[in-house]
Amino acid sequence: MSFQSKNIFINLPVKNVKKSTSFFQELGFEFNQQFSDETTSSMIISESIFALLMVEDRFKGFSNKEITDTSVSAEAILCLSAENREQVDQLVNKALASGGKPYSDPQDHGFMYGWGFQDLDGHIWEVVYMDEHAINQE
Repeated sequence: MSFQSKNIFINLPVKNVKKSTSFFQELGFEFNQQFSDETTSSMIISESIFALLMVEDRFKGFSNKEITDTSVSAEAILCLSAENREQVDQLVNKALASGGKPYSDPQDHGFMYGWGFQDLDGHIWEVVYMDEHAINQE
């Protein structure tokens, strides 16, 4: 049997936990206060996916590598699924209105539609709707 994880915990360094938390709250995300404090904010993405937004000093305690300078490099692209095209547009437009920066133009591939933004710390987020009925399923 292959390995399958029940949960995903994404750890992201941020410059200001309060500002980052407010940014993602503007997008509609909730936070688990039990795992949040002045250095970390536990964002709930789904029942099994969480993003821990950590001030850079706290994040450094988990890695001996340098923190990526997101103004010139990308460490990952975090992709969220949306229920429809309208939800893609709504989330990205909220991100841009809340201080996020554009990452990519909307991309329409017929069965798949996506658009991306950068959060306050330059982390790349894509939001994608995929029509599962249009995908050849064997």
